[in-house]
Amino acid sequence: MTLPRRQRLAVWAGLVGVTVLAWVYLIWMAWAMDMPMDDAMAGVRPWTAMDFVMMFLMWAIMMVGMMVPSAIPMTLIYAAIARRSQERGQYVAPTAMFVSGYLLMWTAFSLAATVLQWAMDQAALLSPMMVTTSPTVGAGILIAAGLYQWTPSKNACLEHCRAPASFISKHWRAGSAGALRMGMHHGLYCLGCCWALMLLLFFGGVMNLLWIAAITLFVLLEKVLPAGAQGGRWTGGAMVAAGVALLFLT
Repeated sequence: MTLPRRQRLAVWAGLVGVTVLAWVYLIWMAWAMDMPMDDAMAGVRPWTAMDFVMMFLMWAIMMVGMMVPSAIPMTLIYAAIARRSQERGQYVAPTAMFVSGYLLMWTAFSLAATVLQWAMDQAALLSPMMVTTSPTVGAGILIAAGLYQWTPSKNACLEHCRAPASFISKHWRAGSAGALRMGMHHGLYCLGCCWALMLLLFFGGVMNLLWIAAITLFVLLEKVLPAGAQGGRWTGGAMVAAGVALLFLT
């Protein structure tokens, strides 16, 4: 089931455009954070409400840039089914409603990540560039993320993400509320698949663009390559080995 070329290009343009805008913001944010700061700003200090809001927005936009690319196959299938339903005279919510539901789940994750960042920052476990300053915490993040790659929960969530046609057929809901619910359902599976990988940002740097790009590419390849699931498990093993080595070398 495919979309006509014009509609397919429209969906691609929308998703790629949103992703590019998110990455432009991340690049600007990384550049701004790379500017020299005085000693007062570099130390641990209580967050203001504005600090929390800005960090939350940073995480939310980052999740758009990282996770929208891996949602493109599912979104294209939804758009194709929606078009066929419309040809039969049935009302189907716009594709944007499905994508909004998906991003809503990652926005919820962004809130949790912001709270975690605040807690780590107040415990003096993060550098000004938002990298963990504790080798033990860093090793723990690597080991936890690596072990999760081998769990049944990870595998179940990944299988749903790797089979978009099957997911849509099983979870199809009519109307705008149904499309939003489907998007949220897909986002929940995607969150279950990738949340531990997102914690690696605290190891490599929350605003380290190369690290962000590497995780983004890994998530995409794990979902679309034929051997993506197996490759993810072997990569998880490498994470555990790296974490154990870090524990013993520090």
